[in-house]
Amino acid sequence: MAVFGIFGTKTERVASSAYYGLYALQHRGQASAGIVVNDDGVFHAYKDSGLVNEVFSHRILDSLGVGQIALGNVRYGTAATKERVNAEPMLVNHIKGKLAISHDGALVNYGELRRELELGGAIFHTANDVEVIAYMITKARLVTGSIEEAVAKAMERLDGGYSMLVMSPQKLIAARDKNGVHPLCYGIRDDGEYVIASESCALDVVGASFVREVEPGEVVVFAKEGVKSLRVNGESKERLCVFEYLYTARPDSVICGCSVHLARKRAGAFLAKAHPVEADVVIGAPDSGIDAAIGYAEESGIPYGLGLIKNKYIGRTFIDPGQNVREDKVKIKLNPIPETVKGKRVILVDDSIVRGTTCVRVVKLLRDAGAKEIHIRSSAPEFLNPCYYGTDIGSRAELIACKYNAKEMAKLFGADSVGFLPLADVTKLGISGNCKGYCKACFDGEYPTEIPTEPEINKYDFKISENKN
Repeated sequence: MAVFGIFGTKTERVASSAYYGLYALQHRGQASAGIVVNDDGVFHAYKDSGLVNEVFSHRILDSLGVGQIALGNVRYGTAATKERVNAEPMLVNHIKGKLAISHDGALVNYGELRRELELGGAIFHTANDVEVIAYMITKARLVTGSIEEAVAKAMERLDGGYSMLVMSPQKLIAARDKNGVHPLCYGIRDDGEYVIASESCALDVVGASFVREVEPGEVVVFAKEGVKSLRVNGESKERLCVFEYLYTARPDSVICGCSVHLARKRAGAFLAKAHPVEADVVIGAPDSGIDAAIGYAEESGIPYGLGLIKNKYIGRTFIDPGQNVREDKVKIKLNPIPETVKGKRVILVDDSIVRGTTCVRVVKLLRDAGAKEIHIRSSAPEFLNPCYYGTDIGSRAELIACKYNAKEMAKLFGADSVGFLPLADVTKLGISGNCKGYCKACFDGEYPTEIPTEPEINKYDFKISENKN
């Protein structure tokens, strides 16, 4: 999931900038997209299932009109939350006015808060965390003097990993959970407009210069009077999701002062030291494995080659809901280049091995193309635990490393060997940056928050249908 926002003081077609910003963040979510434009307190919104360019035509963008502030979102859906009704941003009308809210991440106390709200008379229409967030903010707004204070007060009860944008009639508010699990940054354009986004690559696309990242536990308010910062009560401790460096973020983004591209090359170099093997060529699994493959090749001295071509019109299979959908897309996603691999000992570097969906298929493709040996290397450690902060890894039953060791995986995949990035090297990936700590719970089980223990009210249990007619 990803958020994008623009705050300015002059009236213009901010929807177009929001469109391009979301386009730059499309890799973070492909299930739905939405934009809300604020014209002096009048909100115009559109959202639907699909990719950004599928949801927004020129006609729809024009229908959003002009304004001074815009808020956007792209999200991916799990099998139970992909319905159109869960698309964001969410619009809220309450006694103090109106809001639009967009978020990236997940609440670990979703069930607890939803039950509390429902017992108080709240009615829910989605299976989305953002609806709980909206209720908590509007409740807090009744006892606070400003919308930013309400956001900060609500965050004292929101537990999990999230970044969010909240738009009121006059302000745009950016906030990040106290552990800073998901990234959020802002920049400024030459015309004085502020741009806020999940990744810095989106700032580049719309011509904004990076200013800084929103800090863990911080609320940043963009208003006509200027920019101000509030701190949420309680201790803040940075625990950036290390999977941002390994897979989620775009290579041209900078997170916590560290280039994602360089972090992935560094992962490949560590991988070459930990799992060396005699080979003729190193290839990367497009797209996220390519940077690590280059790093592996440079460290090992084995030539890098272009061995797999990706169909650019197929999205990320890791974030597709449902195993059958993932397997179908893998079949048409990749194709080998025989001239690179035929008769050669091949090292295939992938960004991770989560479910093992892709590995069997890719090994067969390379064997059919004439590869003599195939050695799979993962630039991430073994996934051993579910994620509760927004990455779609729902249970250990889905994780192949919970069932097989590396030798068993190699046999299962039809490969000659399998090797993973050592866990000790994970925290060294962003060493050139300024991150103070990482969440790597999917690898080591050390979660930065309490994790859900009660199954009664869980968003993944809800399947909501909607008639679009």
